[in-house]
Amino acid sequence: MDKVVRMSSEKGVVIFSKSSCCMSYAVQVLFQDLGVHPTIHEIDKDPDCREIEKALMRLGCSTPVPAIFVGGKLVGSTNEVMSLHLSGSLVPLVKPFQANLF
Repeated sequence: MDKVVRMSSEKGVVIFSKSSCCMSYAVQVLFQDLGVHPTIHEIDKDPDCREIEKALMRLGCSTPVPAIFVGGKLVGSTNEVMSLHLSGSLVPLVKPFQANLF
């Protein structure tokens, strides 16, 4: 679990994914459209994949991937991110991590 906590705090927005997960890709594109460049950890390419999945579940993820962290805190999976976006709460949450577009 220490590895997941460390990895999730490395950057402002972190997505734990699998290389074949289309939902992870959709969330990644959403963040990029918002001017945020998330760090992507494709756990299926990590030798500790099973342990990372278990740690994500223990942290409260309903599914191991995608697991999205903002500011080191678990936001959730695709459903939670999309709900935040539709309610207008996602942009203020990621504003500190947006690339300077000017």
